[in-house]
Amino acid sequence: MDLVEKIKILKNHFNAKNYKKVIEGASKLLKKIPKNDYLLNLTGMAYQGLSQHNNSIKYFSEALKHAPNNVAAMNNYANALKATGKFEQSQNLYEKILKINPNYINAYNNYANLKTLINDYEGAIVLYKKALDLVKINKNIPQSSIVNFLFSLAVAYQSENKIEETKKTVDEIFSIDPNHVGAHKLTSSLLKYTKENKDSLDHINKMESIYRQINNNDYEKKVDLSYALGKAYEDIKDFGSAYQFYEKANELKFDKFGSNIDAEKKAIDNIIKTFSDINLAKSNQGIQKKKIIFILGMPRSGTTLMEQIISSHSEVYGAGELIYLQQVLKNNFVNDSKYNKQLIVDYQNSSKNIVFSEYINYFKLYNFEEKIITDKAPQNFRLIGFIKLFFPNSKIIHCYRNQKDNCLSLFKNTFASNTMNWTNKAEDIAKYYNLYSKIMKFWKTKIPDFIHDVEYEKLVTDKEKEIKEILNFCELNWDEKCLNPDKNSKTPIKTVSIAQARQPIYKSSVNSSNNFDKYLEKMFKILD
Repeated sequence: MDLVEKIKILKNHFNAKNYKKVIEGASKLLKKIPKNDYLLNLTGMAYQGLSQHNNSIKYFSEALKHAPNNVAAMNNYANALKATGKFEQSQNLYEKILKINPNYINAYNNYANLKTLINDYEGAIVLYKKALDLVKINKNIPQSSIVNFLFSLAVAYQSENKIEETKKTVDEIFSIDPNHVGAHKLTSSLLKYTKENKDSLDHINKMESIYRQINNNDYEKKVDLSYALGKAYEDIKDFGSAYQFYEKANELKFDKFGSNIDAEKKAIDNIIKTFSDINLAKSNQGIQKKKIIFILGMPRSGTTLMEQIISSHSEVYGAGELIYLQQVLKNNFVNDSKYNKQLIVDYQNSSKNIVFSEYINYFKLYNFEEKIITDKAPQNFRLIGFIKLFFPNSKIIHCYRNQKDNCLSLFKNTFASNTMNWTNKAEDIAKYYNLYSKIMKFWKTKIPDFIHDVEYEKLVTDKEKEIKEILNFCELNWDEKCLNPDKNSKTPIKTVSIAQARQPIYKSSVNSSNNFDKYLEKMFKILD
């Protein structure tokens, strides 16, 4: 069999997502032809498919040594750097690609995705539009690619709260593909369905028609439509039908990905054990030029609303839901999937604050002047001990709400991260909530004055009183704009809370779990 035929077989394996076979086969060929940039790039892409980005970087870098102007390898290299948080290097590569080949469409799309990560949605929108201009004049580009770019553009508009532009872009998608599931789900997030509104009912019927045509094997589309239909039926108060669609979505996710609740229990128990006798009164005293407000709690507990409130303040920049703290801690303290206690103590006593420095370095490409930043990654509740040690000037806002309402909200939403696979099963959602309660009690016994609790129900009932207390805790002067977070256009939203957080503060979700009591009895009984 000649080389061309062998490479063709590897490419077929890649298209079938048999990434390990690609790596094995390419490895054998590279022993004979180690400078083949095509094979090096293909191997890197296979490692990308396995989410082994550091391995992929080695192969893309090697490919570029032998073929410096291979824009495909360069694009993949930039994507891998982006995935590992090396944003500046990633940006430099995208710009280099577009100088070499201004018509390289994938670079525009991937560069735009990087822009969204650093909250530069205006820059992302410009790049998506450039990509669309190119694909529309290129007759060899399939319609599906045009739709994909349009959908990315629509999501960017929605994150920027540009609702009319979002709707126009969705209409353009429907003119090409009337059954585009992502666009229908996005539409469902923009609509408030009512039985009296014919357009509402027509859209439900349209989604159900598409739903019936989709095979269960077409996992993502089935899941997305299940959630969209669940939301629509909940809006019109048909809670039985809503539950059936939500349950179907969760069943599909559980069948495909299972649950990681056991791993989460081990991780939380490990953190409690690690910090049980670390002196949290002694923080690293390295210089900190920026102050961070960490907004945390269970996912779907009101953290997005809280960030919109605080970042409405003229002195605060809302950075959104960040993974930077987790990445820095993993890079410095994790051995064999556990935190190394001795390393933590060594860093605690160091004259330099390496953790803070590495964390703040992620913001190099961000464009803001404020000295105060919000980080609203909810599950940083697990990392409060680290925050106390390495961010002693920071503030922690802990959001919580009615536990049944919180668990219901998790049950009826989907999350991209595989670390959230515990949400794929109702009973595991309740078990995770109990783990969250356990570690929060632990932190409160160790550093009670470091954490400010905000109860969602109190916030929506007496917002001015609660917001004044929050700003006072954060050592911020009163700012009237914080009372109207729905008018906050300076902080993009890219979480599942986007539609709710763009509304005025409302009470309608309080006790919403009562509508599902008879369907989710098993989940609610597990709660402590």
